Amino acid sequence: MWPNRRLLDLLEIDLPIIQAPMAGAGGSALAVAVSEAGGLGSLPCAMLSEDQMRAEAGIIRQQTANPFNMNFFCHTPVAVTAAQQADWTARLAPFYAEAGLDSRAVAPAPLRRPFDAEMCALVEDIKPEVVSFHFGLPEPALLDRVRATGARILSSATTVAEARWLATHGVDAIIAQGYEAGGHRGMFLTQDITAQPGVMALVPQIVDAVDVPVIAAGGIADGRGIAAVFALGAAGVQIGTAYLFTPEATISDIHRAALHHATDDQTVLTNVFSGKPARGLINRVIRDVGPIAAEAPPFPAAGAALAPLKAVAEKAGSGDFSSLWSGQAAALGRDLEAGDLTRALASDASQRLGLLTGGPAKD
Repeated sequence: MWPNRRLLDLLEIDLPIIQAPMAGAGGSALAVAVSEAGGLGSLPCAMLSEDQMRAEAGIIRQQTANPFNMNFFCHTPVAVTAAQQADWTARLAPFYAEAGLDSRAVAPAPLRRPFDAEMCALVEDIKPEVVSFHFGLPEPALLDRVRATGARILSSATTVAEARWLATHGVDAIIAQGYEAGGHRGMFLTQDITAQPGVMALVPQIVDAVDVPVIAAGGIADGRGIAAVFALGAAGVQIGTAYLFTPEATISDIHRAALHHATDDQTVLTNVFSGKPARGLINRVIRDVGPIAAEAPPFPAAGAALAPLKAVAEKAGSGDFSSLWSGQAAALGRDLEAGDLTRALASDASQRLGLLTGGPAKD
């Protein structure tokens, strides 16, 4: 048996593995493959329209009867001032000139809506078994409506204080997002990225601080990592970067190639792509502008000015201006289909846990 079955029983899944909901990097195909393998597949909704959410969720429902997760952002939108936009445009002007682009013709920021009443109504209609949030939780009235659907509610904590806050506000399980994790930090009570703990320090402290199951995330890419966090008291894992190597991931060929050449020291936290700190592979714009750029406008506006530069660079086969999201363990990635990866992770972890307990885990 898995040494901690709390998450398995809570979510009614066979394997304690959640596929991280990576906006822009995965959709229904990835979610279906993971859920069918016994884990929890996730549909990232932050960059989807309501019609797209409904269509993707419909595909998932058609192709698996197993539980799945819909994930939403809970950031507070901040208006970008003319001065902020001018500073950011000026900072990027040399790159525009080099590419022969007009820096005055910048498209609107990409769609990243926080969870609202329209999204809540969609959740009430679709009724996913799990709903997860990033950047905190929605307002209490919306959260109550989600809970009334019967969905289990998850959210990310990057500190013990955030975990306690989430537990107080009624989540069913907490994702302990270590500093190693790829993509956007889920931080919502602090903006100090210099004080963010790693997963090995964060998980046991959150386990000690709350009564709900804890899900470890960050730098976990194989059975060794899964076994390690179970030994720390975790009830499950959320894995992102390892799933970017699967054919079901919807990343570009440029991103995929960069992941295959990644090493442990090639990621940083940067705000240049969105305005919020997120971990990705180092490229030209991070080196030349960041990794943390004071001129970057608030989330998600920073990405708008980079979009034309990204388009030109990628057309030439370069990822110089692309957000190449990755955690610190990309070098452990394997080229497997998502279902096979899920089963392999569970099998490897079971064997590792057996070495710790005197026999293989059985489920």
